[in-house]
Formats: sequence, structure tokens, C-alpha cells
Amino acid sequence: MKRVFIALALTCMVTLGLQTNSHACTNFIITKGASADGSVMITYSADSHTLYGELYFRPAKDYPQGTMMDIYEWDTGKYLGKIKQAAHTYSVVGNMNEYQVALGETTYGGREELLDTTAKVDYGSLMYLALQRAKTAREAIKVMGELVAEYGYASEGESFSVSDANEAWILEMIGKGSNNRGAVWVARRIPDGYISGHANQARITTFPLNDPENCMYAKDVISFAREKGYFKGEDKDFSFSDTYNPLGFEGARFCEARVWSAFNRVNKDMGKYVDYAMGENLKNRMPLWIKPDKKLTVYDVMELMRDHYEGTPMDMTKDYGAGPYDCPYRWRPLTWKVDGVQYFNERATSTQQTGFSFVAQSRAWLPAPIGGVFWFGVDDTYSTVYAPMYCGITAVPESYKEGNGDMMTFKDNTVFWVFNQVSNFAYTRYKEMIPEIRAVQKELETKFIQEQVPTIDKKAEELYKKSPKKAVEMLTTYSTNTGQDVVKRWKELYGYLFTKYMDGNIKTKGKTKETSKVKQPGYGDEWYWTLVKETRNKFKVIEEPKEK
Repeated sequence: MKRVFIALALTCMVTLGLQTNSHACTNFIITKGASADGSVMITYSADSHTLYGELYFRPAKDYPQGTMMDIYEWDTGKYLGKIKQAAHTYSVVGNMNEYQVALGETTYGGREELLDTTAKVDYGSLMYLALQRAKTAREAIKVMGELVAEYGYASEGESFSVSDANEAWILEMIGKGSNNRGAVWVARRIPDGYISGHANQARITTFPLNDPENCMYAKDVISFAREKGYFKGEDKDFSFSDTYNPLGFEGARFCEARVWSAFNRVNKDMGKYVDYAMGENLKNRMPLWIKPDKKLTVYDVMELMRDHYEGTPMDMTKDYGAGPYDCPYRWRPLTWKVDGVQYFNERATSTQQTGFSFVAQSRAWLPAPIGGVFWFGVDDTYSTVYAPMYCGITAVPESYKEGNGDMMTFKDNTVFWVFNQVSNFAYTRYKEMIPEIRAVQKELETKFIQEQVPTIDKKAEELYKKSPKKAVEMLTTYSTNTGQDVVKRWKELYGYLFTKYMDGNIKTKGKTKETSKVKQPGYGDEWYWTLVKETRNKFKVIEEPKEK
């Protein structure tokens, strides 16, 4: 079946000036020992100015022996070729399958000459093929390795997050050039009790060569580098990142900085790497994983996705670009020039061009259809609401459904457009509006989290013992109703905000028309001071001379 997506390298793409293409998605990885409830979690933001946020769903299906399937490039819809279909595919909701296996990605590009234009499987297809064919994270990595070995790898360098209810891995992969079938890759298991992340820069450096429980890799990952002249040292000193995606200023400041900022939120010792994150000291490279000071709840992990470098030297709410209302977003392009000198805007985890994002939560102590929760949201992560979609469900909310709307056609009953209405209106007077948005966001997410274990999980588990089918029906009803309720509440929020903040006013409703108030607070003293400094006496009122 043909699947045409507009970009995840159009999905995750921004122009970085010195780099021809760079991509802009963000993943965090939380092991069971680092989470408060023992769940494994990964996150993903799919960031693109042209990606329409919707919730994909693929039911489980059986196929006759010998069935072939067409592969279309995820980014462009270009036909790549045919591959063998699996005899049975698993159900997939978003980026999580019915066995609680979840996958995310960020594109790092790497060496341009290693892109294979003759291959049949691109990175997007690779993710969803693995989800349809794997019951564990290890199996997903194996499936991905086998697919690119047989059909080639048709994309740039990619980092993947791969998780199940027990383990979490980071897998980094790059092709071998046109007419050189296959890919070189390394996968490392994140140690239990630790967290990791990646954001468009390859992060695996050296790795153990004889530890299959914790590290898997393509057999020619080092020999291929030698053959191409990329590496000449001893095997033990081979670094995947330094070889296939050498680090530069852009990789640190635009990419690694996002990972550092998340680490900095949960570990008090990360300040020693701030010069690395800012691109000032590339030798002071931060570790692939760190131990958080305390175990993280699912809400903590949601909040990691809502970062604008607050409290750091890169804080996007504090510089002149934030305007009079402390807006932490910067319109593209990412880099720009003044008098021939190149400058840039910060690129934070939370960004206006997010199509969709998620927190995938896998829990080993529950039956798989109940244990996996795909917390899904659209648009800017700072103002989205992560709604729970259980991984065993057989339908998704109508407002979230794939094909219900597109990027160029406004519809007032789809989750993507409803959330964009709120966030884009908020950008006009951010400082005043965002606390109100965040309050409703927290109210909804807290409600979902608080009812999850004692109410929804418990009821589903009791039903599952009697009838797995009825348990799945119950979870499907809950998930679809919850999604529809989120859209309804957000439409109400937009109406409230538009009424209150229309025309630059701030209106307060009283008991009667006469007691309602309208304030016009202007731009604030600091902004006016800056305006006068820049324009001098241009706007100075000329006083009439006093009569003698």
C-alpha cells in the first residue's frame, strides 16, 4: 500500500548555513531503572514546517507466502522498489506496536558520499517495517540490520531510539554509497538506571567489540571505514561518530545542546559540559548516557520535551529576539548574515514547527496491550497535550486519524489545526497567554496520569483475565474518547484566549457588562527603553512652548 509522507528529512530538516542539510528532531531515552515506576520510555519530536501532525495506525495482518510489498520513500513518496512482505505483521499505533516496542529517530546526515541512491529501504520505512515485524527491541535491531543488508539503505545517517518493556537502545546507521548494498551501524544498550538522548548528531564514539548483550554492530563497521580511508588506528580506538559524522560547531550548538539541556535538567553535574554544548570546546564531549539525580516520572519526561534552554546561557526567553513578550521562538531561517558575518538562532527541543511528538511508555508487569501507552501530541511541545493511546487499541480518535486533514487545508475539527490555533495566537502575546495554556495542559495531563494505574489499568487488567478482546475494546473506547475530549477542551481554550486577548487588550469578565474591565498594558518598560535607545528622538512628543 502506497504511503506518502511529507518529510522527516523534509520532516526533520532545517538549513544550517555551513551544512547543506541538517535535520531537527529530538529523542530522549529513559531506562526502567531511571523511571519512577519501572517503565521504559523514549520520546520523539518530528519537527518540520511541512509535516501534518496525525496519528498513524496499522492493524495486524496476515499475508500469503511470496507476497511482495512496494516501498515508497517516507520523505518524498518516491518509489524505491519491492521487498518481501512478512507472513504476519503486528498492529502499530503511531511509533509503538502491540508488543510495546517503540522507535524514534533523528537524522544526522554524516558523510554525503555514503548515501545509496540505488537502495530500496529508507529510514522511515525501516522504522515501520521493524515495528510490524519485531516483538522486542533486540529483534527490531536485528530486523533493521537484515533489511538494509538485503535491500540497501536509501537515507542519510540516522540515529534511532529502540525500546521495549525491558530495554532501551540507541542505534546509529549510515549507508555505504551507491551500488554498495548494505549499511554500517552500531547499537548500544543504555545501562539500566541511566538516560540518553540524541538530536541530529551521531553520539556513539568507541564501543565494546566483545559484549553482544550490550552492543551489536555490523561486522564491517570498522573494516569499511579502513577501506574508505576514514580510519587507520586500532579497532579498540574506533569511534563511530568521529568517523562517520565528525563533530563541528553546528553539531554541538544546534544539536548536542538539546541533549545537554535535558541532561542538565536532571543531573546537577552537567554544568561542566556547558562549553561543549555552546560549541566552544568540542573536546569536552559529554557522555552518551548519564544517571539522573532522581528517578523520572512520565510527566517529568514530558517536561524534558518542553525546553527552551531556560536557566542556561542559551535561554531563549531572555535575549532581544524574545521581543516584548518573552517569546522563546525564532522564525526561520536558523542562520542569517549581517554585513557578511554569519549568525544564528538557538535551536531548542521545543520548537514551533513540530508536526507531532510522543512519549512511548512500556511496562513489563502488565499484559502488552495494557502495558504500552503511546502518549501522543501535535504541534509545539511546550503547548501540546500528551493524550494516552494504549498500544493494543484497534482504532484512533477521529480528530487524530491519518488522512483527516492536511497541511494546506484548514479544518476546525482536527487535532493539528486546533492546537496550532492556540499556539500561534499565543506567540503574539506569549508572556501573558502561556501560563493559562500551561495550566489547562497540566490539568489534562495530570488527570490522565492519575487515573491511569488505579482506574484504567486496573479495569483493563481485570477484563483481560476474562477476555483480552473486551479489554482491548475498553482501552480503544477510552483512548478515542480521551483524544476527542482533548480537542474539545482545546477549542474551548482558543475561544477563551481569543476573547480575552483580542486586539492587544487583556479583558477581565465581571459579573455584569459594567464591571468587566479592559486593560492595555503596552509593551513593558524594558522594551520601551530599548525602543527609545534605538530610535533616539523619533517618537518623542514635541511639547508646545509655554506662553509667557
